[in-house]
Amino acid sequence: MFLFDAHLDLSMNAVEWNRDLTQDLYAIRDREKNLTDKPDRGKGVVSFPEMRKGNIGLCVATQIGRYIKPDSKIPGWHSQAQAWAITQAQVAWYKAMEEAGEMVQITGLAGLRSHLEMWQNAESTEGLPIGYILSLEGADSFVSLKNLETAYGYGLRAIGPAHYGPGVYAYGTDSDAPLSGKGKDLLREMDQLDMILDATHLCDTAFWEAMDLYKGPVWASHNLVRAITPHNRQFSDEMIKVLLERGAVIGMAFDAWMMIPGWVRGKSTPENTGLKIEHVVQHIDHICQIAGNALHVGIGSDLDGAYGKEQSPGDLDSIADLQTITGLLSARGYSGADIERIMWRNWVDFLETNWA
Repeated sequence: MFLFDAHLDLSMNAVEWNRDLTQDLYAIRDREKNLTDKPDRGKGVVSFPEMRKGNIGLCVATQIGRYIKPDSKIPGWHSQAQAWAITQAQVAWYKAMEEAGEMVQITGLAGLRSHLEMWQNAESTEGLPIGYILSLEGADSFVSLKNLETAYGYGLRAIGPAHYGPGVYAYGTDSDAPLSGKGKDLLREMDQLDMILDATHLCDTAFWEAMDLYKGPVWASHNLVRAITPHNRQFSDEMIKVLLERGAVIGMAFDAWMMIPGWVRGKSTPENTGLKIEHVVQHIDHICQIAGNALHVGIGSDLDGAYGKEQSPGDLDSIADLQTITGLLSARGYSGADIERIMWRNWVDFLETNWA
């Protein structure tokens, strides 16, 4: 089945992790087998050939450049200008992938429909360009709103204002504060441009303010359920209900600590916790039960988002294994039409509605 993945940090992997995603996944792992600079070295699960094997013809692909202050305990860039520069390197990589025929950027309805038709009518996915919608994860790299205008010009269509910790525009995971004045200005300007607000990573206070202030389309590219995994990174049922009212789609993430409670980084493993892809289906079902339908859930895997096999479900060896979700949903009684909605159609319908 065709699959739309709404959150992949492709350019971060290419530019900062130095991974050539055009290569065979196992060749990428082999090249990294002696590297120790990052926990996921030799354990990545994403490459373009594996995406094609898994029929993942469309994705939301990110830029990311986090700015941090001197006392920060999380990594990032020491100035907004540096953060902007790294996002521009990431854009350059996406453009290089387009020139190589590996990817094609989707910025509006005509391109979306054309790309879907090509993938759905192709006899083989081998060699097809992977469509991507450009998103920014954390807005710290905008030195000013002039950067937003520039980014919209090169195809940026969705923005999550926050990432981890304190941000210039909004606070994110493991922190809490109201939207800054700059954050409110950012949302107003995004509204004017009809951009998509990604509610992922917004701290609780900023989330509720953003829902009141922002009038345009909202989605959550990669988020799970707080009732199952209690943590501020996940959405409470009250947040989910508001997102449903806004017509949002919520993408299911595959980072282990988000999927099950009690995961301890560096100690827990997929093997000693029994983590499986099935666990994400619990989050899917929870949202569907609140909604009373399957119209608001999609896949936003965040695979290789600074973690690999060491922090992924134990039965997932590559991104192509996302296709096993169809069988798991079917076993829970989901209809073929609802499975299709969850795997790709909900995201496409969202874009059809909001890009019309």
